[in-house]
Amino acid sequence: MKKKIALLVLSTIPFALSAKEYKLTSPDGKLKTVVNVEKDITYQISHESDEVLSPSPIALYLKDGKVLGENPKVKSVKRNSVNKKLDTPFYKRIAVTDNYNEMVISFSDNYSLVFRAYNDGSAYRFSTSFPDSIIIEKEKADFTFSKDYPTVYIYSNGKGENRDQFKTSFEEQYNRSTVTGHNTYCLQLLPMMVELENDKKLCITEADLEDYPGMFIVNDTINPVLHALMAPLPKTTYQGGHNMLQRMVTDREDYIAKTNGKRDFPWRVFGVSVNDIELANSDLVYKLASPSRIEDVSWIKPGKVAWEWWNFWNIHNVEFRAGINNETYKHYIDFASRNNIEYVILDEGFNVNLQADMMQIIPEIDLPMLTAYANERNVDLILWAGYWAFNRDMEGVAKHYSEMGIKGFKIDFLDHDDQDMINFTYKAAEVCAKYNMLVDFHGVSKPTGIQRTYPNVLNYEGVYGLEQTKWGEADKIDMPFNDVTIPFLRMFAGPLDYTQGAMRNAAKRNYCPLYYEPMSQGTRVHQLALYMIFDSPLNMLCDSPSNYEKEQESTSFIASIPTTWDETVAVNGKVGEYITMARRKGDTWFLGSVTNWTPREMNIDLSFLPAGKYKVEYFKDGVNADRNGTDYNTGVTTLDENTRTLDIRMASGGGYSAKIVKM
Repeated sequence: MKKKIALLVLSTIPFALSAKEYKLTSPDGKLKTVVNVEKDITYQISHESDEVLSPSPIALYLKDGKVLGENPKVKSVKRNSVNKKLDTPFYKRIAVTDNYNEMVISFSDNYSLVFRAYNDGSAYRFSTSFPDSIIIEKEKADFTFSKDYPTVYIYSNGKGENRDQFKTSFEEQYNRSTVTGHNTYCLQLLPMMVELENDKKLCITEADLEDYPGMFIVNDTINPVLHALMAPLPKTTYQGGHNMLQRMVTDREDYIAKTNGKRDFPWRVFGVSVNDIELANSDLVYKLASPSRIEDVSWIKPGKVAWEWWNFWNIHNVEFRAGINNETYKHYIDFASRNNIEYVILDEGFNVNLQADMMQIIPEIDLPMLTAYANERNVDLILWAGYWAFNRDMEGVAKHYSEMGIKGFKIDFLDHDDQDMINFTYKAAEVCAKYNMLVDFHGVSKPTGIQRTYPNVLNYEGVYGLEQTKWGEADKIDMPFNDVTIPFLRMFAGPLDYTQGAMRNAAKRNYCPLYYEPMSQGTRVHQLALYMIFDSPLNMLCDSPSNYEKEQESTSFIASIPTTWDETVAVNGKVGEYITMARRKGDTWFLGSVTNWTPREMNIDLSFLPAGKYKVEYFKDGVNADRNGTDYNTGVTTLDENTRTLDIRMASGGGYSAKIVKM
């Protein structure tokens, strides 16, 4: 992948060993990190006159007794500034500007700390240069605050004092509490948000997580401090769980990682926003990830997917029995072809159950025939794969299905992010890239930049997505609130497979969970707008072809929406309340806005549009959308040279969607 690089090295200065405080500022001078080196190492972050983090200790504890960060002796400090363009295939913009100041503090015991300051955030990582492999017992990464600030976060869904908190699908609804007010029996997941002074926000996550476990968070109940916690390395495991497709951990080592002694460790990332909407437009995790290891990415094709699992293969008005069989999938393929949808997925059910063997296909499915049938209609197929079935022979599986013409895998039920499972994601991405195959990870932790390192990884779940409307208790599910929180937190980490597109849309009082004929909460236009709001290079159409064909106006609009973009503008938003995103592909803009259960009237700023006149083709909530979520109106308006605002109204749980075309 070609990159245009402009690198300016400002200084390489040996510092006196007596120096204790080292400062780093962002390119705009507003964000400052101060590192203090005494008996231990602490850092603190401020933005202008506001404290972001109070002094917080960091260290790596090795199994041999060494502590990187205890009684440290500074050898040198190097500083540089970087300002370069990164080409970003399959992303929310065609290129990003990577502009930061960096400080590398080297210590006498074969390690260093790297700090970076961007205008919209900071990050640090350990780097070691030991000649042999090392065992990491634990990592100290504290986040200390001067006040008991409000937070927004999700818990591991391995709830309860006696549950394995490290086993989780990473799919839960957002909660609000203070730093000290969290349930100490439930681990918190990243990204998480802390609401600071002057309406500023701090979003904490990690990047470039390779050959190392993911980070959970636990809190102090007395002092406003958050502590990092990583899953120990599995010691003994067995095949079990859902349909014998999961890795179950029965015992763990007394350390978190065994790894190369000469390496860079994951970045600890701090996004800082003055306005909430900045978090929904962040590129920090992408920029901190390792560059692409795939030289030729021309074979990678993002797109939309006709998906059958959410709607339970529930097609009707046909002359065959709908289900997991050839006729049903041919029907999905025909639907995709008519609507220029790039992919059809065969989700769980086409394999022989309980065998965890990707090569054993049920007799009702003829994969070579379906692949050829799809290819003749300019549609490609993606296969669902349970973790155990894929991991047992990923090379053989990828080679076999690549030769058949299958284009990728949706790999599910990872349900851990210890070192072994993180290594699995990188190995799966590497093997699939070898055979020109796409990857969509499900039942997985948040992304940490692997989509830059392996661009064939187009999507990640790790989100409380639309599938959650199929089950549970109606009064405990709040998707509209969830939908206007995800962009500021989960999407800060990277793309997400939320699987929107429901055609059965329920107002608040009408919703009920139905597994076989599911519905969404909120309005039809809310569902349409999510295609512009969520980053999702491989984007599902979750509903049945039968429902889409009865709603062709909505279906055609969805089909026209790209999944990768030349430009993204975060227009407005407030965490948990509303958001508006605008995205451009070529000369055409798409705009989406959604609200929580509070109806809103807003004036949308369109000053990002270049000079000229525009036609706006819109979908808006109908007058009765608060009673019947499927109620909407369409229309066309124009913007002249001087008009760069748009007045919109959104119903409770509603939205607004528009295609803006230059005239």
